[in-house]
Amino acid sequence: MAAAGKGRTSTGRRFLRVLIVLIVMLLVALAALVAWYLLAGRVPKPPPVPPPTPGRPSAQPASCPDVQVIAIPGTWESGAQDDPFNPSANPNSLMLNITRPLEAEFGPQRAQVYTVPYVAQFSNPIAFPPDGQTSYNKSRGEGTAKATAVMAEMHANCPLTSFVLTGFSQGAVIAGDVAARIGAGQGPVPQDLVLGVGVIADGRRDPSAAPTIGPSVAGVGAELSLNGLQVPGITMTGPRPGGFGALADRAVQICAPSDGICDAPPNAFKPSNLLASLTRVGEYINNPVHALYNTFVVDQNGTTATQWMTNWAADKVRSAPVPAHE
Repeated sequence: MAAAGKGRTSTGRRFLRVLIVLIVMLLVALAALVAWYLLAGRVPKPPPVPPPTPGRPSAQPASCPDVQVIAIPGTWESGAQDDPFNPSANPNSLMLNITRPLEAEFGPQRAQVYTVPYVAQFSNPIAFPPDGQTSYNKSRGEGTAKATAVMAEMHANCPLTSFVLTGFSQGAVIAGDVAARIGAGQGPVPQDLVLGVGVIADGRRDPSAAPTIGPSVAGVGAELSLNGLQVPGITMTGPRPGGFGALADRAVQICAPSDGICDAPPNAFKPSNLLASLTRVGEYINNPVHALYNTFVVDQNGTTATQWMTNWAADKVRSAPVPAHE
């Protein structure tokens, strides 16, 4: 009897030790997960809006451009230290196919082209070991803050300068978010100074928010499709409340069919849509369309997406007012 009692006691102690080890491992894993979320970051709050100017002057300094074109590159097509007036972080950046022709046509006095330099990364949340990339949330937050700051600074120094805002992929999300805040009266510049907003492959593309140029696209932006999904560093933020607001009549978007970034199945998590969503998965596998907008044709004249956006932006600049100089 004594031996049996000792056996049960020994078994109980081993069980207790195993239980303690498992609890410690669980706590360590939980702490690691919390740290992962904190380090990856949530979507940062938009930067504060500068207070409205008391009045608009009739003239501005001669050094001010008539128009500032804000261009925001996509993921892995920019860098935080890149030169905004001579970007070279990625010589193959899609936005260069738009900004270079604009610079060739207009001098900096008529149109200053500013390519927003930001980290432009998208870390794989399940990579092990970690891939060392900045998370999507932090990257888009940095891009939004920098775009907002440069527009606010230009408006503070040059209150009559107009703006054209354009971007691709992650840069389109950023450009669209900045434009939406301006359209809601909460942005860095007055609504009437924005000549146009043009986005290509916007992850928050809402077909009802602005016209889509080119072939018919059945889906929506991935952030609408996966609205509510949150993994470390990646938050799908859904549609922009109010769309582009007061800028809706000046906004255009381009999306290639089967580009999973901007043509994802609507409400993919809705049970009644699961089957339809699954049938579209095959479209996205090994589909390079997201990288082919420089050759993606959007009209019967053979105009590509980048050519169309260049022509659109150039028309905005040509028709922009010429402010008087002090």
